[in-house]
Amino acid sequence: MIVKPSSLGDIVHTLPAVQAIKEAHPQLKLRWLANTEWTPLLQGSPLLEEVISFPRKQCRGLPGLFILRRWAKSWRAMPREAPEIVLDFQGLFRSGYLSRARGSRPVIGLSDSREGARFFHDHILPVDAGAHAVDRYLAIPRALGIPVDAEKLTFPLAQGHQPAGWPDRQDLIVVHPWSRGEGKSLSPEALQSLCTALAPLPVVLVGMSQGAAIPQGEHITDFSNRTSLAELIWILRQARFVISVDSGPMHIAAAVNDRTLGIHTWSDPRQVGPYNPRAWVWKAGRIAHRTGFQPQEYGMEKQVTEADAGDIAAFVRNFRD
Repeated sequence: MIVKPSSLGDIVHTLPAVQAIKEAHPQLKLRWLANTEWTPLLQGSPLLEEVISFPRKQCRGLPGLFILRRWAKSWRAMPREAPEIVLDFQGLFRSGYLSRARGSRPVIGLSDSREGARFFHDHILPVDAGAHAVDRYLAIPRALGIPVDAEKLTFPLAQGHQPAGWPDRQDLIVVHPWSRGEGKSLSPEALQSLCTALAPLPVVLVGMSQGAAIPQGEHITDFSNRTSLAELIWILRQARFVISVDSGPMHIAAAVNDRTLGIHTWSDPRQVGPYNPRAWVWKAGRIAHRTGFQPQEYGMEKQVTEADAGDIAAFVRNFRD
């Protein structure tokens, strides 16, 4: 039983570890507990026997504690094969509680767990808390005696499906410029400069705009606020190139498309950057692979200016050509 309810990017980061387990032991039946909104990432995966939807949004606040307890009882009664091992990749109080409430043993967690989750674990595996999430999660298959080749990792996401009205072209530049994380989104001015500098290449905007201004241009198609998660996966697979701020969709893009550039304004790409070694990162005014920056650059904070946006566009144009 894989317990990894959220978030979008973290579920993506868990996939290589789960695939390693399945490849080493193809007879195993794997089930995955995920928040309802993220289950489209996993549905249809050949790795999984079942994807179990956890109603996270109903379990908020004091009333949510009673809903959580009631749901945990039904969770214990759900079908399983014995013996069953529970792998808590999340490492938070709620995931630890649910892992223990499942009723199967042992429950395995990681040493970087928080909120007291470790008290629900039977075994705790040591990990480097400063490592990338993918590397931390790979500690579980390695502890199970499964060899892992970090150079050959894949991210078996669902295929997704094409949204209605999608442009019938093979040269689309997909731009995902918004993030819920503070200080990660492109400013309206930088976004407009980026799109203008990409012209006449066809640009498609995706993501939740949260009321931000939409750039103007005849070469721009606006798909913001109108795609499902399954449709977004398909879009990012098909793109000729993806430009995305640090966010869950950036990790989807890097998992399914080598032609991805992630923009990191203040976050450290060593820990949260696109894990794909062929993907690119913009950080501190420079573009390189995730591990290709100087030590002092990783800690720098810099917003994307209009000049930086022009440099990103020039890189994409040259890379595409």
